[in-house]
Amino acid sequence: MRYLADTNILLWMMSSHPRLSQNHLNVLRSPANEIYFSATSIFEIAVKQQIGKFDFNVDAAEIRAALIERGYRELPVTGAHAVRVLDLPLIHRDPFDRLLIAQALSEDLVLMTADHVVADYPVQHLRV
Repeated sequence: MRYLADTNILLWMMSSHPRLSQNHLNVLRSPANEIYFSATSIFEIAVKQQIGKFDFNVDAAEIRAALIERGYRELPVTGAHAVRVLDLPLIHRDPFDRLLIAQALSEDLVLMTADHVVADYPVQHLRV
């Protein structure tokens, strides 16, 4: 299977967060699965890092390097992904999440997320 991990999932993977079950960890670690991370997530992390969000102490460059080192595939943002956002109803107001949903739809990826609102979109998802 091909999965796109959303920003929270990426951060939880890097910190071994207890919210990730053994089943989810198995999905992320299985060589049979292709795990993608989006440039959108790296951008979101960089924005939160730059504004000094009070509960946010990660480095975007370090996260990106660690994900690549682990063999995850980076998914760039294309104009087609941006235009696909226009097809989405305004259920979710977070622009980062909307772009991740558009990418998952465009690239036929299963979106791994803890965000319950994603279920309201016609995207394949694995809820954490």
